[in-house]
Amino acid sequence: MLEPPKWHVQPNVQPPEEFVQAVQCYAPELPCQFAAQLLWQRNLQDSSLLAGFLDPQQYQPASPFEFGSEMAQAMERLQQARTHREKIAIWGDFDADGITATAVLWEGLGQFFEQQQQLLYYIPNRLTESHGLSCQGIDVLAQQGCRLIVTCDTGSTNLLEIEYAQQLGIETIVTDHHTLPLERPPAIAIVNPRYLPITHPLFHLSGVAVAYKVVEALYETLPQIPQQPLEHLLDLVAIGLIADLVELKGDCRYLAQRGIERLQLHLRQRSGAVTVAFRPGVARLLELCKRSGDRPTDISFGLGPRINAVSRIQGDASFCVELLSSQDRQRCEQLALETELANARRKSLQREVLQQVEEKLALLDLSTTRLIVLMETQWPVGVLGLVAGQVAQKYGRPTILLSTGSPGTELRPSTTAGKEDRLLARGSARSVNQIDLYQLVKDQAHLLHRFGGHPFAAGLSVLVANIPLFAAAVEQRLQRLEGMNETTFAAVVKADLTVTVADLGRELFRELKLLEPCGMGNPVPQLLICNCWFVNVWNRNIKDSRGRKVQYIKTEFELWDKSTKQGFPGIWWGHYREEIPSGRCDVVVELDFNAYEKRYEVRLQAVRLAVLEGQSDFGKLALDILDWRDEDPGLATAEMESFGVLRHCPGSWDELLSELRQALLMGQRVAIAYSPPTPIPPATVWQQLVGLAKYLSRTGRSATQLQLRQKLGIGDRVLQIGLQSLGQVGFAIAAEAETLQFSRLDATQPWARGNAPEVVAAISPFIAAVREEQFRQQYFSQVPLATIQHRVSQSYQFSLEMQSIKLAEHLPGQTFSNPKSPI
Repeated sequence: MLEPPKWHVQPNVQPPEEFVQAVQCYAPELPCQFAAQLLWQRNLQDSSLLAGFLDPQQYQPASPFEFGSEMAQAMERLQQARTHREKIAIWGDFDADGITATAVLWEGLGQFFEQQQQLLYYIPNRLTESHGLSCQGIDVLAQQGCRLIVTCDTGSTNLLEIEYAQQLGIETIVTDHHTLPLERPPAIAIVNPRYLPITHPLFHLSGVAVAYKVVEALYETLPQIPQQPLEHLLDLVAIGLIADLVELKGDCRYLAQRGIERLQLHLRQRSGAVTVAFRPGVARLLELCKRSGDRPTDISFGLGPRINAVSRIQGDASFCVELLSSQDRQRCEQLALETELANARRKSLQREVLQQVEEKLALLDLSTTRLIVLMETQWPVGVLGLVAGQVAQKYGRPTILLSTGSPGTELRPSTTAGKEDRLLARGSARSVNQIDLYQLVKDQAHLLHRFGGHPFAAGLSVLVANIPLFAAAVEQRLQRLEGMNETTFAAVVKADLTVTVADLGRELFRELKLLEPCGMGNPVPQLLICNCWFVNVWNRNIKDSRGRKVQYIKTEFELWDKSTKQGFPGIWWGHYREEIPSGRCDVVVELDFNAYEKRYEVRLQAVRLAVLEGQSDFGKLALDILDWRDEDPGLATAEMESFGVLRHCPGSWDELLSELRQALLMGQRVAIAYSPPTPIPPATVWQQLVGLAKYLSRTGRSATQLQLRQKLGIGDRVLQIGLQSLGQVGFAIAAEAETLQFSRLDATQPWARGNAPEVVAAISPFIAAVREEQFRQQYFSQVPLATIQHRVSQSYQFSLEMQSIKLAEHLPGQTFSNPKSPI
């Protein structure tokens, strides 16, 4: 049975008032209590350090020449290549960090070497090649006359490949940030921050940031040559930094802050607000993912997943460099749409593989293992890292997922004897709970074909015949690790601040934004809300840019508690509404701003049933419902405000019970005060619906489903049937969350002829649904109060019991923190 997640809630420690005032200097219009508490909890307690952390203009970045002799040798070799007009190849990688690093070198070195003539780039195919240099790719570059390779985000462990290039007369400059091998490759220079002390401000640079430092050094070495300002590369640096999930400390944080400032210019320039050089491809991607570019989440949930999706789905991601750097708007439009479709396909594949992994895990006894290793023939290699990350977070165990059905999973015949012995499995590993999985994998290198990565993420290929021995060896090492115990392998839900629904909104959002950009070492603030409940829960499938459904869903809801009389909107990615529990809950959420819908909202991260005093007394609360349907209560206005008054006559028990529960959970006394409805002929309701559709189509305005229901006096089920009928009589309806937009198709469609047989057939279900709802409303206008009280009490107790069972069995696993994917 799956171990329930451990909830770790930070104690509410209030920082000194002088520290709060120091933080408030950077946002004088805000209280800054929450921001100060977070900074204090994260050990940034020295007021003198706040300036460099909160304001990038006051941070002093490190010189690129702090890489020492390696950077000096790289500069000397690049100058030599420029003097002798040698052909140079940039060797990148196929993830977002590698793609942006390639684009930075393409544009930065392109100021010194003629693109396409002296300078070209090579990116391996994710599905047929692996990370890092390959002899196959080096052969291609040799045939093109390259004399120098400059790697980015890769190369540190490619000893054999660099030696092979050397034999062909090609020298190598490695710029990378991955783990260093014991033996130094025979490269001209290796610019890698892992040679620096861990406390150095450059130590946590990602591949794109290292590439930027190389360009910065060349700009300082030959300052008279570049025509483009160095700062024009910062937006690319921010995309790669944040997408790669490195620790945003020191220069990493500074570069991400400056890059996000620049990223904001893309959509502003497109709308004509300012005039600057910008990237049409980046601007179009931001539009497609409905983001403004001013938040780190616009990268981690928007740009990053889309760039990564191309190689995951198509293998070859070379065109992404063109997408990021080209000024050809028409070409960028085409490439951006292709990228968007790849991301939609990635979402579907990721969900399909996750479901298959869950089915396999259901057959295992996880209490006997600290490591998850699964293999399947047809799993697409491109999404295995994403799924492994989800599984590791959910089950609290390092996870390795492997596939044998992808290209390149069979060794050459000369390597071993039989075909079965030559079969390779390729895949990805993800870690959790501070376990250095890279080191665990590296210790078994003799059993692997290839591997590489970080402490928390690795890629590997292994002979299928070696998998049982490999898994057993890693499992054994995990069991021996000092300090490991059973709780180490349970999923963990962390909460930074305890807030109420009333705290959510613009002011809190702006306080938390002071800490951005967030990432490893400075995670997105996790907000705990206790004793809350969900209202208006619903879900839908996501659609791609062509309107096709993607097998990936999200649930939308309103979050309520007793602190306010207004709910707060939220979403839960990858989950169905049936997974939302009834009754009082504790939740952990992230506060966000939806730039597309212009609203603040929360993203649900974890949920559990709340243990409340007085839950067993719910039946007594149900008996406190009053009946004002036929009488005036004669109460003063102040007294009336203490009641939850239901004035709309329901059309079903579900509708009535939902409204009653909401009021009762807020601790209010409830009164039903609706009058018997005056039935409107169903045909008239249809005419009103058509009239609204025509008006909205003609004016280009939109309306929410709630507005339509209130205007027509109908319930949600009836409205959905009405929308289907409109679609059959000549209206196109575009839905985005609860908002609807209408447009008329061919004017000759039969809706213009009210008595046409096609119209009668199309609207008959709607007419019947309206008639049935009106009949039900007549019943509920007269149903005895004792019947309502009994149904409320019985319904709640049954729901509470069922949700307790459901959460114990399923929801402990639904507490992962959204991976860079999401969205």
